[in-house]
Amino acid sequence: MIQISNLCKEFAAQEIFVDVSWRIGRGDRIGLVGENGTGKSTLLKILAGLVEPSSGTVRPAKGCTVGYLPQEVCGVAGKGLFAEVMSALDDLRQIEIEMEHIARTMESAQHGSVHDALLERFGLLQEEFRAKGGYARESVVGNVLRGLGFPPSDWEKDCGTFSGGWQMRIALAKLLIRRPHVLLLDEPTNHLDIEARNWLEGYLAEYPFSVVLVSHDRFFMDQVCRRITEVWNRTLTDYHCSYSRYLIEREERVERLREAKRRQDEEVARIEDFISRFRSKADKASLVQSRIRQLEKIERIVLPPERKRIRFAFPEPPRSGRIVMELRNLTRAYGNHVVLRDVSLTVERGERIALVGHNGAGKSTLMRILAGDPFQEGVREPGANVALDYFAQDQASALDGGRTVYEEILAEAPYDTVPTLRDLLGAFLFSGDDIHKKVDVLSGGERNRLALAKMLLRPSNLLLLDEPTNHLDLFSKDVLLDALRSFSGTVVFVSHDRHFINSLATRTVEVGGGTLRSFDGDYEYYLEKTGALADAAEQSTGGLPSRPDDREGGEKASQKRERLLSREEEKQRQRSERARVKRLAELEDRIERTESELALLERSMGEPGYFSDGDRAREGSALHSSLTAAIADLYDEWEALHAQG
Repeated sequence: MIQISNLCKEFAAQEIFVDVSWRIGRGDRIGLVGENGTGKSTLLKILAGLVEPSSGTVRPAKGCTVGYLPQEVCGVAGKGLFAEVMSALDDLRQIEIEMEHIARTMESAQHGSVHDALLERFGLLQEEFRAKGGYARESVVGNVLRGLGFPPSDWEKDCGTFSGGWQMRIALAKLLIRRPHVLLLDEPTNHLDIEARNWLEGYLAEYPFSVVLVSHDRFFMDQVCRRITEVWNRTLTDYHCSYSRYLIEREERVERLREAKRRQDEEVARIEDFISRFRSKADKASLVQSRIRQLEKIERIVLPPERKRIRFAFPEPPRSGRIVMELRNLTRAYGNHVVLRDVSLTVERGERIALVGHNGAGKSTLMRILAGDPFQEGVREPGANVALDYFAQDQASALDGGRTVYEEILAEAPYDTVPTLRDLLGAFLFSGDDIHKKVDVLSGGERNRLALAKMLLRPSNLLLLDEPTNHLDLFSKDVLLDALRSFSGTVVFVSHDRHFINSLATRTVEVGGGTLRSFDGDYEYYLEKTGALADAAEQSTGGLPSRPDDREGGEKASQKRERLLSREEEKQRQRSERARVKRLAELEDRIERTESELALLERSMGEPGYFSDGDRAREGSALHSSLTAAIADLYDEWEALHAQG
């Protein structure tokens, strides 16, 4: 789809890419990875045609269209949400307008060459309109909006009423329904909740063209990408595998490079020693010159920089009681809107509880209540000796803008952690002169990272973390994850990063509909349990709810239930798949018959004298509209079923 040859790019005399040749093939799913500042976003902009290379060529295939989603988008306003997203298909609207104009012209046109030309043009436009999904465009837009988290009640709202994160979703929706041949996405999961990320994973996995993306969501990349391209040392290196496999293959490759460099260094040292010993001897001059030329021809092996592995441990917190926090029959409402209704939750020492649910379900409200915010009814009872720390989504607003980054973190650092402060700041992407920047000049993401780094210094035994992984790269997430895994206290957190949740959570609590549902396990376990068939669950448990207290004594029975549920789910999946395939075949047959009927009608309408009979012309036009609408409905259903495959 796109061929890059001998590409070079410089910014202010700094080389970003040197002599890069690279190719995006049809259907590729490519994840760009690399340190911050290596040029991932620059490469996307070059591919999108927004930045010119210093030299070299970028050659897209003939007719190739490119769509680009930047990290930051400009907000839109003035149109309703549905209309704004539909505007991305203006080319289809232009085809539709021309078809309507031709239809009106044909009604009054005299039969002959002009009429025949109009009819031929109408047929070509109709075929193009159908091929581009014109008859299904409204349902496609609706599906994309629902998938990205916009309920139908929002579709008529002015786009200007949506916040920055939702504006990004609007831009993403418009880009997806355009269906460019090469889709370039720079951090597409920013501001997406788990449900929207899951939907986007499925959409991109089935996308019929090529996708190139940058993401700091490891699980998302594993689900979507089949090829990883590492951006490093001003060039690109391909790994034809998932991100998790790339980490292994990269380490193996670096180890091979280390060994090759060791042997090369030995050879170079041997040659240099020979040159040094015999340079002054005339009878060895030709041999010395030969060795010098040999040395000049050696292409030196360059190793990828070994990023210092930073491990940070929380200060040992004071020990709390067994019950860390208890909520009983608690209700929280904003006016007439009840977010939490009569909910109860017990948090025990050492738990890592992940709160999940769609945006607006009440996760942040629950976190604030755990942190001490007021509520209308019920009881909030902290346990014995509990010292909590709360990281809010807007935690950055509490920073002192007059301090430098280093001064801000030093102000609250325990004495014994001072030697590790620079390492900690480096883990959260503050290196070199960055630590001397004033907090006031930091971006929103940088402020969030600094606020999180500060929190890691304080010896609290209950950590409440609301979206701590926002604005962290993969390396920083690993630093945070390692620290939380080894933390001896209790953690309640909200995150949209599935790898982070699965690696940390010991319990998952679903927030939604004003209620809480608890599942003893990580997010994958939660998905498995909530996706299981209710009747199979009742059959395997005798219709009685299972109790967490029974887990130790009933492990074998639990495993048996899991196998039964898994088999039942597989049977149901197979039944659904058979029904889907059968219905697809029926629809394809009906589409073929209806299109044949429409083709016969159009041939009749093209015959001389057809429109001279007014009654016949009206009946034919009505039938034409009816058949066209029927075909559109059939295609809608066919596409919806096909997308489920």
